[in-house]
Amino acid sequence: MTIRKIATVGHPVLRSATSELGHDELASPKWQGFIDDLIETMRDANGAGLAAPQVYESVRVCVLEVGDNPRYPYKPKIPLTVLVNPRLTVLSDETFDNYEGCLSVPNLRGVVPRACEVRVQAWDRMGNSLDYIARGITAGTYQHEVDHLDGLLFLDRVRDTKTLTTWADFDRFHRDAFIARVGTIVAKYGS
Repeated sequence: MTIRKIATVGHPVLRSATSELGHDELASPKWQGFIDDLIETMRDANGAGLAAPQVYESVRVCVLEVGDNPRYPYKPKIPLTVLVNPRLTVLSDETFDNYEGCLSVPNLRGVVPRACEVRVQAWDRMGNSLDYIARGITAGTYQHEVDHLDGLLFLDRVRDTKTLTTWADFDRFHRDAFIARVGTIVAKYGS
């Protein structure tokens, strides 16, 4: 496994649409090794997720995992999840304001409206079909990662640029209020 370099805002790879993988491609050592690298890179950077374009690959693959993450201690746990060719369907008009950051947008956070419930359809790393519903804060994490596969950054979804803040100032001025809001979302959706 290799820890890969993470592309940062301004690099064209982050703004390009991605290509789907076929079953035969996905089964190849090249793409299985890539998925291992993606997981290792996400973990090394303490990310809640990482999408292929963030490591300079324009394919429709992303990974998510939240355990005891020092960057996101308030996030509900997500077991290691590999999504290949994911599609999300919004299931509710209800949204929440999520303070998001991104490994590709270093030292910046901002408020992004996210759907409270999404249907996730994808393959796992072995090409098996996945079909389930993600809710609450967890749904926001899925939306953030799949946005990367469509050439979008969280910055594109920030409605009020006055919410943009450095990580240090988020911790200093916004963290406590946000964590209180997260608690109500987790209580409602269980995730």
